[in-house]
Amino acid sequence: MIISIIAVLFTFGLVIFLHELGHFIVCKLSGIKVEAFSFGFGPELYGRTGGQTRYSIRAVPLGGYVKPAGENLDEASGAPDEYFSKPWYTRLGVVAAGPAMNYLLAFTLFSGVILFVGEPVASNDPVIGDLTQGYPAETAGLKPGDRLLKIDGAGVATWADMAVRIAGRLEKEITVTYVRDGAETSVKLKTRRAPEGADRGVIGISPGVAYNRVPLLKGFAMGAHQCWYWTAFTVKTLASNIHKREKPDLAGPIGIVNIVSKAAHTGAADFFFLIGLISVAVGFFNLLPIPLLDGGHAVLYVLEGIFRRKLNARIMQYVNGVGIAVLMTILLFATYSDIMRLVSSHAAKQAAAAAQER
Repeated sequence: MIISIIAVLFTFGLVIFLHELGHFIVCKLSGIKVEAFSFGFGPELYGRTGGQTRYSIRAVPLGGYVKPAGENLDEASGAPDEYFSKPWYTRLGVVAAGPAMNYLLAFTLFSGVILFVGEPVASNDPVIGDLTQGYPAETAGLKPGDRLLKIDGAGVATWADMAVRIAGRLEKEITVTYVRDGAETSVKLKTRRAPEGADRGVIGISPGVAYNRVPLLKGFAMGAHQCWYWTAFTVKTLASNIHKREKPDLAGPIGIVNIVSKAAHTGAADFFFLIGLISVAVGFFNLLPIPLLDGGHAVLYVLEGIFRRKLNARIMQYVNGVGIAVLMTILLFATYSDIMRLVSSHAAKQAAAAAQER
């Protein structure tokens, strides 16, 4: 329990703090006065004032915040070192710096894990290496280390053979026979459509992996590719959801905490790789053109540059109101999805256990 709490605080603290650090650095480089820069939220535990900035450590170590002078148009005095006194392209650089730091963190972590552990090579043995939470295999009670023997009574000698049989049974019930600790067991489960929207069935399992050492430059290239891959995967999945009018499979705070907690107990490499994934997700999400997010601000600043008309307090108030409504809707939907995923997983596990007892 303690390890899980520390892991969650470390993950969110690191990802969000570095995001805010990006904004802070570009503010300083652009000559924007920063009134406060904090690690954490809540009551101040320790603080000191350096120059024009109050630096502090707060009681809740979940990220941080940066407060540029004049960031609210209602409070802006027009001083040359205020946020909205700077040109639109300077402010664009400030908002872009947060997501950029998230991608830099992800690149560093991905490259570090690859260089330290090695290049992952999937095993072709039909042995489960990992499970996806809420998917049929996990809810049916399968576990990492289980060796799959048969799919619908047909023997499988390799992972590829097993994957082909499952892929061809899209959204249909199959019987999976596996061996664990010398005991052979069969369970029935229904396949799901692949998350990227492809017309193939999946049950939420991945193979075990071995690791090959890689040279330095290749490790950096692979780290950069991971940033690109997971961003492209997110875009394709969202585009598929929109095109097919499907409900997106979002993870909210409950789901993310659960994933981080599990990763913290599986090893340092998995844990730091997961932090990289979360950092990519935070960076990408903040680039979306949603009011209040960095991407939403970026759109306003670009429009300001195109039409050469300064933003005013009324426009910002309206846009921020819309942004709060949109973000609250996303948060509530993601939290609801987390809860329903946990409820479904618990019910499916009970059903699978009852079926095995019979």
